[in-house]
Amino acid sequence: MKKAFLAVLFGSALVLGACGSDKSESGSGDSTQVDGEKVTMQKCISCHGDQLNNGNAPDISKIGADKSEKEILKIVEDGQGGMPPGIVKGDEAKAVAEWLATQK
Repeated sequence: MKKAFLAVLFGSALVLGACGSDKSESGSGDSTQVDGEKVTMQKCISCHGDQLNNGNAPDISKIGADKSEKEILKIVEDGQGGMPPGIVKGDEAKAVAEWLATQK
């Protein structure tokens, strides 16, 4: 009896867990769901500095004054100069480019 009860309980937990959410976890959501500023501060400050203008890499604190969001995204995805490609990818890269484009 106890084994049957535990089997039903465990099976129910598996079914409910599998059906619990309709949100995709694949990372293919809208870039507005990603905080571009937060990602930038997590991934870029090690080279560009905590103010994005005082590191070993170029000053990007006002990059939006010189480059469009599309140009920034290309740099983030493909790299440029000493910056390797792929440090930030997918929706995070889009959110970073979107946020950096507002920095003027």
